[in-house]
Amino acid sequence: MKRINLLLIWAVVMVFAVTNLNAAETGRETTKYEITPLDDLNFGTRFEKAWAINYGSQKVPVTVVKHKTNEGFDYAVHSEFFEVCYSLNATGFGAKKLKRSMCTVSPEINKLVVNTSELDRQRILTPNKVDDEMALGLIASYLPSLLNPAYAHLLN
Repeated sequence: MKRINLLLIWAVVMVFAVTNLNAAETGRETTKYEITPLDDLNFGTRFEKAWAINYGSQKVPVTVVKHKTNEGFDYAVHSEFFEVCYSLNATGFGAKKLKRSMCTVSPEINKLVVNTSELDRQRILTPNKVDDEMALGLIASYLPSLLNPAYAHLLN
C-alpha cells in the first residue's frame, strides 16, 4: 500500500513538473527578439526615428516610433491589436498609455489586450536617462509582460 501511495505521489509531482517546464518554455519564446531600424516612414512632424521589433515567428512586427516631447521623448509602440508608450523624461524611463491622438487601435480592444496593472508597475523601469539602444532593449524585454496572458500569442 505504501508503495502504491509513493508511486501515485511521484506521478502527480512529475505531471506538475512537466506542466511547469512547458509553461516556462512557452514564456521564453518572447524573450528572443530582433530590432531593425525603419526608414522612409511618415509618422508626423515630431517623429525622430522608428524601429521594428520582431519576436520569433511573428509575421507583423511591433513598430516603435520615437517622438520629441516637451518633457523628453516618447517611444510609441504600435501593433495591430494594441498600443502603449514608453516615455523618457526627468523622472526616468517607463510605460504609460499612449495619447489618444496617436492611437489607431480602438480603446476597447487595447484595454482587453494591455494589462493595466502591469502598465502601472512599469511606470518607471529606471530612474536614469537611457539612450535609444537601451530604451529599445527595455521595451523589447518588458513589452511581453504588458499583454494579458490570453493575448501573449500576439507577439509570437
